[in-house]
Amino acid sequence: MTGFPRHVRLTRPAEFQRVFQHGRRCYEGGLTARAALNEAGYPRLGMAIAKKALRRAHDRNRIRRLVRESFRLHQVSLPAVDIVIMCRSDVLNMSNAELFQQLEGLWLRLHKLYSAGLGKPAGTALP
Repeated sequence: MTGFPRHVRLTRPAEFQRVFQHGRRCYEGGLTARAALNEAGYPRLGMAIAKKALRRAHDRNRIRRLVRESFRLHQVSLPAVDIVIMCRSDVLNMSNAELFQQLEGLWLRLHKLYSAGLGKPAGTALP
């Protein structure tokens, strides 16, 4: 799968709300991910990069580009979850390589969290 096609994106407000209400949170440096299981059978990505954290549009766009590229490279190893990425202002001081490293840590945490129980978050009983 190449690029960032529409079917691997979170596009509707209801999809974001479901992740914020039912998702689990993972931190890595200045990045935060919320993730919730989905029925699609593959990972989907959404981003909530706030103007309050990153004032300038080109800074927000840089983060979005890096997140999309990292997701594209790692989506085959991610479980079937909806992921929303958020960030704090301290990501402005990070280089692209540091951000990629932070994102790899997030993907690894999500993989461990949701793959341990065959699609269930770790620590939950299977039906």
